[in-house]
Amino acid sequence: MSDSTSAADELVYTRVFDAPRELVFRCMVEPEHLTHFWGPAGVSTPIETIKVDPRPGGRFETVMVNDADGSQYPTRAVFVEIAEPERLVWTEPDSGLITTSTFRDLGGSRTEVSIHQANVPAPYRTPEAQAGFATSLDRFAAYLATLS
Repeated sequence: MSDSTSAADELVYTRVFDAPRELVFRCMVEPEHLTHFWGPAGVSTPIETIKVDPRPGGRFETVMVNDADGSQYPTRAVFVEIAEPERLVWTEPDSGLITTSTFRDLGGSRTEVSIHQANVPAPYRTPEAQAGFATSLDRFAAYLATLS
């Protein structure tokens, strides 16, 4: 995995997963997959709180629940672009955050995912928040391993 910053309000996360690109992409748009890994370590995302309409103008909504105290963390986004299985783009109207995920087939059932975030609010740019995001990618890798 590599993580980097481009501009002051941008973040980039890159990770290689041992799974075919089509599966990795589907996991990012299907609630039955998202419920298993969405969010950092220490949170759950119940399937009934996940709403995904993967088309331009469609919604992407989740509610992460803190496993320790039950605090809830909603996400509300709108898809801007869907190019299956290569690219997902959504924007979060409340914060202005724009997330672009690119899925690159590396062959041999390996996929590189690059997640570029622009207009990232300051609280999401802290080292703690970035570490939390990295744990969500760890959870995703572990989940994909159960599907192989």
